[in-house]
Amino acid sequence: MNNNYKSGFISIIGRTNVGKSTLLNTLIGQKISIISNRPQTTRNNIRCIRTTDTSQMVFIDTPGFHKPKSKLSDYMVEVAGESFKEVDLILFLVEEDLNIGKGDEFLLEKLKNEKTPVVLVINKIDKIKKEDILVKIKLYEKYDFIKDIVPISAFKGENIDTLVTIIEKYLPYGPMYFPEDMVTDRSERFVVSELIREKILRSLKEEIPHGTAVEVMQMKKRDNKEIYDIEANIYTERENHKRIIIGKGGNMLKKIGSESRKEIEQMLDCKVNLKLWVKVKDEWRDKPNILNSLGYNKKDEL
Repeated sequence: MNNNYKSGFISIIGRTNVGKSTLLNTLIGQKISIISNRPQTTRNNIRCIRTTDTSQMVFIDTPGFHKPKSKLSDYMVEVAGESFKEVDLILFLVEEDLNIGKGDEFLLEKLKNEKTPVVLVINKIDKIKKEDILVKIKLYEKYDFIKDIVPISAFKGENIDTLVTIIEKYLPYGPMYFPEDMVTDRSERFVVSELIREKILRSLKEEIPHGTAVEVMQMKKRDNKEIYDIEANIYTERENHKRIIIGKGGNMLKKIGSESRKEIEQMLDCKVNLKLWVKVKDEWRDKPNILNSLGYNKKDEL
């Protein structure tokens, strides 16, 4: 490795549903963070790694900042706030709307005293006219702590190369922290549980997905090395929600399982035998012991 190699940690922050996970997956070149049109899809800090001949970028995808309504929400906001610490660069992601909303104002206030460089990333520019992009940029030019402003479309991959060049500009010279073929520091079990939860988010009505969690109970490759046997529990807070997740004749659960299995097989490059069970844990989002058992433990995020 030459002395010009750069490496560092980059936090991606923003309000809920601005496209942080989509951007991360585009930067990495494969799906690690789950995506849905539901707010608060991401619950944990997820570290993903982009390694090239010139740099290694360790991105931290964070839960979106929002007003907490449960202990799980408290955890998510605290985890997002922790991501400011000990990183080399903060990417502040905003949408294409031609104003600065209260949520973005809140984050700007938090960022103004940060010593870490901040790059503003305007996402979803494929949805607006080119002249409106300039209007959006001008809204943020008055904030002198913002070092650069980059308009992109994470979904279409537009201007991503420019963003990568700017990120690299702010990284310090340093070593490769992770093996070059490593794309996340999260376990395969965690990614599997997230892929299943994504299918729940996409398949069910608004209130039910936020009350669900997924725990992988078993993940074992058979002796012939050709099939993974995976068993997972889907937890929900109410009996009637359990019935909805299972669906008439088990159709909804079969749909969730089938769609999950396809993506898990792509990730593992192996056939998968997936079994799902739905169980009720009353008000689990407000019970610290259950939150800890499901991996929502801030100590594990640091």
